[in-house]
Amino acid sequence: MAARSKARKRALDHLYACELRGEDPVVVLDTQIEAGDPPNNPYTAELVRGVSEHRARIDELLEGYSQGWSLARMPAVDRNVLRIGAFELLYSSEIPDEVAVSEAMALVRELSTDESPVFVNGVLGAMQRDKDQLVG
Repeated sequence: MAARSKARKRALDHLYACELRGEDPVVVLDTQIEAGDPPNNPYTAELVRGVSEHRARIDELLEGYSQGWSLARMPAVDRNVLRIGAFELLYSSEIPDEVAVSEAMALVRELSTDESPVFVNGVLGAMQRDKDQLVG
């Protein structure tokens, strides 16, 4: 598994766990770093901070693009994978759009329901199509 793929998985684990515990992901990350337990790959921290910083806008877009699925109704894994994918699509110039979508699909294929890859592909694919209007 490539280094960034592992970083995405670790960011997903972190975001998912913090959501379940009702904790702020950045505060938990900073606490871990201060305790001498930083993420192995700096990209993990970049994803956690980026998703957290842009979460309100990302969640607003995900609600709109998920067509009939509220964020609360989505499986928690799918919700957090979509947040990471949307962050990479909209706010990361380093990651090609196709990579952001395919990496998100790979995560849900491994960790979520059988229907999740199609759902994630549909939501992120539509966001990718409209990206110029979303970030402009």
